[in-house]
Amino acid sequence: MQNPVLIIVIAQLFGTSLWFSANSAADDLIRAWGITPADIGTLTNAVQLGFILGTLTFAISGLADRYAASRIFAVCAVLGAVCNAAFALLADGMASAVPLRFAVGFCLAGVYPLGMKLIVSWVPERAGAALAQLVGMLTLGTALPHGIRLAGAGWSWQATILVSSGLALLAAVLIFRLGDGPHLKRRHGAPPLRLGRVFYAFSVREFRASALGYFGHQWELYAFWTLTPALIILSGLAETGSRQLSGLAFAIIGIGALGCLLGGWWSQRIGSARVAAVALAGSAICCALYPLTSDWPAAARIALLLLWGATVVADSPHFSALSARACPPEIVGSALAFQNAIGFAITMFSIHLGTAWIADWGMSIAWLLLPGPLLALLGLYPLWRRAQAR
Repeated sequence: MQNPVLIIVIAQLFGTSLWFSANSAADDLIRAWGITPADIGTLTNAVQLGFILGTLTFAISGLADRYAASRIFAVCAVLGAVCNAAFALLADGMASAVPLRFAVGFCLAGVYPLGMKLIVSWVPERAGAALAQLVGMLTLGTALPHGIRLAGAGWSWQATILVSSGLALLAAVLIFRLGDGPHLKRRHGAPPLRLGRVFYAFSVREFRASALGYFGHQWELYAFWTLTPALIILSGLAETGSRQLSGLAFAIIGIGALGCLLGGWWSQRIGSARVAAVALAGSAICCALYPLTSDWPAAARIALLLLWGATVVADSPHFSALSARACPPEIVGSALAFQNAIGFAITMFSIHLGTAWIADWGMSIAWLLLPGPLLALLGLYPLWRRAQAR
């Protein structure tokens, strides 16, 4: 008897390994192409922009409602794998690399969100807990290229990236064979993205609080994942291009999967709003402390980065749940698509500033991320205060 949730989360892990595959080769790209850390930020932002436009394309066209979610996932995973492989084999500079990374991001819009839809199609009664697993696999998928780099020490950067393409192809096969669940209903007409009604959703206090929390969370999360190798180097914990760097980057980003799972379990006891608030407070403390750790023992610096990696994403599944719960049912799809688009647009600014300024700011770059969780806590305040009062 197949376990559909297990198959979907494994496919999500393999498919989302495409997201940060280029970042695992950042040191090699800087040397080979003569580029800067800011250019690595540009490559990352190309993926983010592709994901934003892909998400909006699916929302406006209604493709995800008119065709089998499993087929869309499989096609997008294959196309993403091809674009990722083309980046490894054909790109020879920023001019050719940026369009290919954009294409990878566009394809990921048919992988990550469609994975969520597949979960609901198979086990709607377990959607909340399964969503935490899914975000956990996105986190582990983000870390996976660093793990591949660690396992394949001595491999070329192209080989490391090609492994991610191979995993994405395997994800496509897994989902294609699984198919859609029995609870998925497809529409024959394309539901429009109702922007007017979406703006109405922001007038709902609970939705607005959750959305503002999500926007602050996004300011920190993807910039942290992008900067993780640099933060390790600045801490003196590993040298550029070393196995220790790949291993620590994999652990610090990957531990976020455990944070998601524990947050999902804890939310059943204290509610999503309070879990999100605790995670935001934890990551804010890590943000604030990191620049002050230069004299700390190495073990303490590693522990702080691991705590940061666990808390920075532990709140992520709960914002979707809180927003969906607060939003009028007839516009929940459009509202969440719009919320995600704004959130990922915000990541582009923090990634750009972080990678452009890190050479001058050094360890203090963490303070650039600090406004994210602090503003998120402030925006989310009506929800976690209400949860605390109950």
